[in-house]
Amino acid sequence: MALGGLGLVFAPIWGLFGLVLGGFVVWFHRDPDREPPDSGVLSPADGTVTVLRTEGDRVRVGVFMNVTDVHVNRSPVAGEITGVEHVPGGHWPAFSKEAERNERLHIDYEELRVTLIAGTVARRIHPHVQSGATVSRGERISHVSFGSRADVLLPPRFEMADVTVKTGETVRAGESVLAEDPQH
Repeated sequence: MALGGLGLVFAPIWGLFGLVLGGFVVWFHRDPDREPPDSGVLSPADGTVTVLRTEGDRVRVGVFMNVTDVHVNRSPVAGEITGVEHVPGGHWPAFSKEAERNERLHIDYEELRVTLIAGTVARRIHPHVQSGATVSRGERISHVSFGSRADVLLPPRFEMADVTVKTGETVRAGESVLAEDPQH
């Protein structure tokens, strides 16, 4: 009988905990509509620009997604998906140097690559596209759960001068322009 009384005392606390946790999960998986601007290579993720570097003849722009950011990833350009490749790896914090060895998903376009990198908590990358699909700029291409990083490897014709963002800048998937195409 005494144990039953304890259950009545703690049931409201557990109920409140479940309600708060459920509310957080729903909020975390939000997916707001976005309207892309008319030109430019779009950010694939909400977050903060943390990587901006030249790699051979290419420029890489990386966006770290905090746990409070929207985690729906969007296509930076219109075009055909030429490949989707899952690469197993570790689960280091997505903002660390070790994240270069983390599990990842490459989504390849004709000239551009989006790489979604799993983190310590974000261990699941859910692609919404497959090879051969045609996508629009700003279209949903994947979802990463609970914090991670999204990199864009720009086509060789892009130079650092074409990049329109700076390290530390906040960007929004499908709305913020990472770079302007020098051919347009």
